[in-house]
Amino acid sequence: MVNLLDPSNVITMMFNAGKYDELYNYCKNLLEKVPDDMVALQNISLSLIYLKKYDDAIIFCDKVLEIKNLDMYALKNKIYALENLRRYEQVLELCNQILLTNPKDIWTLNSMGLSLNELNRHQDALEYYDTSLLIDPNDVTALMNKAISLSHLGNLEDSIEYYDRAQAVDSKLKEIPLAKSKLFEKLGMQDDSFLAAQGVLNKDMEKIKNDARENKCSVFHQFCENEFKNSEIK
Repeated sequence: MVNLLDPSNVITMMFNAGKYDELYNYCKNLLEKVPDDMVALQNISLSLIYLKKYDDAIIFCDKVLEIKNLDMYALKNKIYALENLRRYEQVLELCNQILLTNPKDIWTLNSMGLSLNELNRHQDALEYYDTSLLIDPNDVTALMNKAISLSHLGNLEDSIEYYDRAQAVDSKLKEIPLAKSKLFEKLGMQDDSFLAAQGVLNKDMEKIKNDARENKCSVFHQFCENEFKNSEIK
């Protein structure tokens, strides 16, 4: 039977209910009784992050880190708060601390890359996305942000490839079709730009273009005809 009075259970219920103000006050009361209560310290920082009080969240993360200098929960909460404060150099320092302990931490590798992107160090960011993708080739965050880095570096064709890989993993990412379309447009590939905007994967574009040539019609008309036929089948 679940003990509803247990602080961990109370905190979980408040968090799941989105009651971040109540969670903050509850943890604050716990800390008035026991100032070094780790559960209260960790979760008061979490509540402050959700309340968008990032500077205050960092104060409590630091209290945890004074007790346990490599507490991953506190380090990652602090990183998230620092990212929101756009203090990216400090994010890099904390990410390096984590990676010294666990060089395969994908969340941290991606955070490192994102901060490097924000500092316009796109070539350096690629190293961390590549490491993430060696660990998990389908990591959407790394695929998306590698595509962004490559685009900033002017490697448009490679950028399109990584956007496409991310889209193949998660077709619900609405920003990918537009991003791919714009890159194809920059390359002067208007038909591909149109198809990308419709959410067509790269591997499916050639067939549509070949069918258009065989039917002596535009790619636009061929795509519309295919969509009409698919709707009839459904």
